[in-house]
Amino acid sequence: MADRAQGTPPDDGFLARTAERGQPSAHDAVRLALVIGALGVVFGDIGTSPIYTLQTVFNPSDPHPVPVTTQNVYGVVSLVFWSVMIIVTVTYVLLAMRADNDGEGGIMALITLVRRWGSQRSRRVTAALTALGVFGASLFFGDSMITPAISVLSAVEGLKVVQPSLGTAVVPITALIIVLLFLVQRRGTAAVGRVFGPVMIAWFLAIGACGVAGIASHPAILRALSPTYALGFLFGHFGTAFFALAAVVLAVTGAEALYADMGHFGRRSITRAWLFCVFPACILSYFGQGALILADPHNISSPFFLLVPHWGRWPMVLLATAATVIASQAVITGAYSVTSQAAQLGYLPRLRIAHTSESTIGQIYVPWINWLLMVSVLTLVFAFRSSTALAFAFGMAVTGTITITTLLFFYVARAKWGTPRWLIGIGAAVLLFVDLLFVAANMTKFVHGAWLPLLIGITAFTVMTTWQRGRELVTAERARIEGPLPEFVDELRSGKVATLRVPGTAVFLNRGKQTAPLAMRANVQHNHVRHDQVVILSLETQPVPRVPADRRVVVDDLGYADDGIIHVTARFGYMDTPDVPGTLAMLEPAQTEGPLQLDQASYFLSKIDLRRGTSPTLAPWRKRLFIATSYITADAAEHFGLPRDRTVIMGSHIEV
Repeated sequence: MADRAQGTPPDDGFLARTAERGQPSAHDAVRLALVIGALGVVFGDIGTSPIYTLQTVFNPSDPHPVPVTTQNVYGVVSLVFWSVMIIVTVTYVLLAMRADNDGEGGIMALITLVRRWGSQRSRRVTAALTALGVFGASLFFGDSMITPAISVLSAVEGLKVVQPSLGTAVVPITALIIVLLFLVQRRGTAAVGRVFGPVMIAWFLAIGACGVAGIASHPAILRALSPTYALGFLFGHFGTAFFALAAVVLAVTGAEALYADMGHFGRRSITRAWLFCVFPACILSYFGQGALILADPHNISSPFFLLVPHWGRWPMVLLATAATVIASQAVITGAYSVTSQAAQLGYLPRLRIAHTSESTIGQIYVPWINWLLMVSVLTLVFAFRSSTALAFAFGMAVTGTITITTLLFFYVARAKWGTPRWLIGIGAAVLLFVDLLFVAANMTKFVHGAWLPLLIGITAFTVMTTWQRGRELVTAERARIEGPLPEFVDELRSGKVATLRVPGTAVFLNRGKQTAPLAMRANVQHNHVRHDQVVILSLETQPVPRVPADRRVVVDDLGYADDGIIHVTARFGYMDTPDVPGTLAMLEPAQTEGPLQLDQASYFLSKIDLRRGTSPTLAPWRKRLFIATSYITADAAEHFGLPRDRTVIMGSHIEV
């Protein structure tokens, strides 16, 4: 990237890739730092699942309660173990994380791979899978709203175990923590991130130690490691086990984070952290809680906190609260990243994005999304008031995203790597059977809260697809109004349009080099002037995370090498921050038909005023939605890094 070439410190993803390629700087300290960083950022969500998973499975107020019997406890604990093993370790760690897009992971990166490799096969299948992937990303927004609510609620509910009289304070304290969490987002996570890793290490050591103590009191619980207990419970008591799956899935919430944050920490670092720290600690906690329930079925009220000795419950409540705040931070940051990538790929309007770290490009802050999430999370806290009530809603978003990720991965494995069909068939059949079983189980909780993430997902999906379609229509109409750029340049050169050349450099931002910029055409037709140096600049978002400096800029003289009019194509990855002045500064005078006066250049933007037309291009309600969505578009001058005192905006009307 350009900033790296100029000496800016590398981001975490660069460090990860450096460490994994075995370059000189890839020493043990770097690898250890990456593992600790991954523990603090990646595993907050899945690492706090032991707080509420078994408590939810055996919740007596569940519409389909699981009776607390010895056989059921063994079956549930075994089911939790093998669900985590199959979904997290196999689906994500061993398989999905191999499908990276230039080092980046996550469902948006997977969508990009489908579009890239699927275009060589069936376009209809590619379009359908892309739409499915967008819906998976939409479900993630539901996850981003539910995770902070259920995580912080479950931790603060520990107060009821330590001091039952504080039960009425759980919701107000949770709301206060959440408000504070969102208020500090604008400051970024760079400073706080340094303590995230050590806090999570302390968390995993604590829950693992408590789990060992619980297992020691009832070692027979280790028999649940055998898959026979999970299969026996699932098929021998299908009526009970099927409904239990809706709560068992809580054990794998946060699995998507392993894939999504791969670009920051690298596949190996995340894999090591999972296999040698997170996975053992969580499993020990689950087995310890199972042993505790076997000892006394009344412990189902809060097995996680009751597993802790009396003297350690207050510290554990504080540590759990810190861990759940970290889990919330991770998923909030993930929502920022998904929003940014969706906007870059054309599924959302351009939003104002603030980068909160000079060295880590992934640390961003999106104000509009931040306040939307805060209001949504607080609404969920006050509406559901307990983690067990929210658990019914949580599973639907998780299972939907996991199933879509599995499906897209196997398509990419076939299209990109040419994996044999028989192997794809066996793998997809087994893993999708497990995923769809969880989806079906969560659908039984539809009226009890599972409708919520589906509603959020459908709403986000509708907004994203409407914006994409509306954007295509506006782009086509705009191209018609602008007219061909080559003809316009010929007219200027031939003198058909009388213009006065004035000194200086003008930069016109445009969508491509096929059409003339609206602002430039208006300037010539109405003001009858043009600058000595004219740069028509187009910014392209490539289907890769980042574009290196040597491939960033392409210059075209538009057929004439002496008229002072050039076209520049600037390419950015969907993780890059567009910087127009910085990009133009990379050009040599020989490329621009003379030196550009960038310190005094004027920047021209074309602003489109959308109006609802009568043509049947979109349903009337989608036209209104598209126009309403356009109002949240960020200021273009700020987004592209343009100097405000030298930026001119010229408007035009287009009917949708």
